[in-house]
Amino acid sequence: MQLVVGLVAAVLSLLAEQSCADSGGPSLADRVIWAVNAGGEAHVDVHGIHFKKDPLEGKVGKSSDYGLRLPILRSSPDDQVLYQTERYNEDTFGYDIPIREEGDYSLVMKYAEVYFAQSQQKVFDVRLNGHVVVKDLDIFERVGHSTAHDEIVSFSIRRGKLSVQGEVSTFNGKLTVEFVKGYYDNPKVCALYVMKGTSEDVPPLQPHPGLEKPEEDEEEEEEGEAGEEGGKKKILVDIKSRVQSGPRTPNPYAADNSSLMFPILVAFGVFIPTLFCLCRL
Repeated sequence: MQLVVGLVAAVLSLLAEQSCADSGGPSLADRVIWAVNAGGEAHVDVHGIHFKKDPLEGKVGKSSDYGLRLPILRSSPDDQVLYQTERYNEDTFGYDIPIREEGDYSLVMKYAEVYFAQSQQKVFDVRLNGHVVVKDLDIFERVGHSTAHDEIVSFSIRRGKLSVQGEVSTFNGKLTVEFVKGYYDNPKVCALYVMKGTSEDVPPLQPHPGLEKPEEDEEEEEEGEAGEEGGKKKILVDIKSRVQSGPRTPNPYAADNSSLMFPILVAFGVFIPTLFCLCRL
């Protein structure tokens, strides 16, 4: 009996290892070591990532759920809450994330502009242990209004050193993510998480609706690629020239000028007989 139990356990172990190998290793949720829904409550997203309630609530900055009244483009309906709530502060603020193991990591920061309706209204930097990893982030300029946007920063930790974007510094077991106050309004973040792996392991957002090309333009552009470079440029110019702004300018030659010619003809008809009579005198 014990032999049968041992064989069954061995088979199950082999099947589990094979399943893990076939799936390419741990799931995305298992790779995430820390996740927070900034300015909001706990949430489990469609990938199984457990976002904790914001630990800065009542301590630093202000939370906002202003975005709950808006649908967020590029995000799945079940995860829009991650972009609809946020934490902002009138000064630089951030989160401390403990990391105990060496390896390659990715920091994923989620954003959506739900208040301002133009660029240059909210611009700020992001620092990672003192390294500026995102410079002059203008969410509206990147993707527009009420649209999900993820900033992904890959880094590695080895032998007590943090390496990010070509810079190296001493690492003491704590990753500090700071949202730096700039000249335009206040820094903010909607949600963020740290996972093991590179940026290629981060699930992408849905396609941006504003970047999708009309079918007619795509067909004409493909035709241009078949010819010479000059022909392609000409087709693109023709496409743009069809886009007009405002009402069409009236044709100045299409107006009826007969009302202007009548007084001139009457005056000319009176002048000729008068001149003839004067000559007879």
